[in-house]
Amino acid sequence: MRRHALPSLFLLLMSISGLSSAASVESRTWGKTPAGEEVQLFTLKNTGGLEAQICTWGGYIVTLKAPDKKGALADVTLGFDSLDGYLGKNPFFGCITGRYANRIGGAKFTLDGVEYSVTANSGKHQLHGGKAGFDKKLWAAKAVKDGVELSYTSPDGEEGYPGTLKCTVTYTLTPDNGLKIDYAATADKATVLNLTNHAYFNLSGEGSGDILGHQLTIPTEQITATDDDLIPTGEIASIKGTPLDFTTPHAIGERIGADFKPLVQGIGYDHNYVLQGSGLKLAAIVKDTASGRVMTVRTTEPGVQLYTGNHLNGVPGKGGHIYAKRHGFCLETQHYPDSPNHPSFPGTTLRPGETFQSTTIYQFSAE
Repeated sequence: MRRHALPSLFLLLMSISGLSSAASVESRTWGKTPAGEEVQLFTLKNTGGLEAQICTWGGYIVTLKAPDKKGALADVTLGFDSLDGYLGKNPFFGCITGRYANRIGGAKFTLDGVEYSVTANSGKHQLHGGKAGFDKKLWAAKAVKDGVELSYTSPDGEEGYPGTLKCTVTYTLTPDNGLKIDYAATADKATVLNLTNHAYFNLSGEGSGDILGHQLTIPTEQITATDDDLIPTGEIASIKGTPLDFTTPHAIGERIGADFKPLVQGIGYDHNYVLQGSGLKLAAIVKDTASGRVMTVRTTEPGVQLYTGNHLNGVPGKGGHIYAKRHGFCLETQHYPDSPNHPSFPGTTLRPGETFQSTTIYQFSAE
């Protein structure tokens, strides 16, 4: 594991170089893996009151504290108090997901005429990279300006994927209370790649109950239609005027129980929304009227998966809180699910000599 610079030295060097810092960066040992590897916990704080903790096991967002309309901080992400919760089986609470986030139908795909079988871990399909995806890896870490850079090299054949993949994920805090996540990757052989973060948010604060009253806007009238296993059919479907249409603000719980096939299939919202435009663009706005917190999501990715914690079933979380169904929501910015099996979807192939790059910002404000 690459050693990170001591935080005090890092901050001193920034001061000497004349660089201004929007955030402080500190780290400490948080525990060890079953193999005895040391896990670090990085704490990032900015002057606007935003605070994030990132651990090197799985790249989990362990805490994310944001101020409400009165300036009071609350942790708005679900998770665990100690490393043990993240080492065990969990619902991907805030981890880096890869090599391929979301689903690969039939746990196989064809690339350059070669069929690859990847690990099936969701029935006959693969979900979030397999049985030991990026959420179950120890990432090397180093402090950078306003944040932390994590890196991991996935060997050729890991979970069935071709090529050695070198990946970095950088978390930084911005002066305007954004948690910025930058992804980059290269490979020595053609492979497929889809990276995201799987944070579960509750803008009232984790452990405060369900998120059904949160007001959500997603600026698109299209999703990737799926079958009953939530595997894309290849159709880009219009959702205009349906219970999946969030082009104008709606409470998440307002229509979640509607007798509408996609909601029945997902047991609630579990759908990839097709975003419009290129570059860094708006993916979603979520407002909690009780606290006044607002989260604005922007991304360079072509899609965002809305998931409303439909399968949370009494998970013991932080502070003794029990996370039940719909106590958190996810907005996973990403390429479309099962893209390697749908040539009409935006491509997810990464070839030697190319660099994959992606940026997502979760920005917090209050009103």
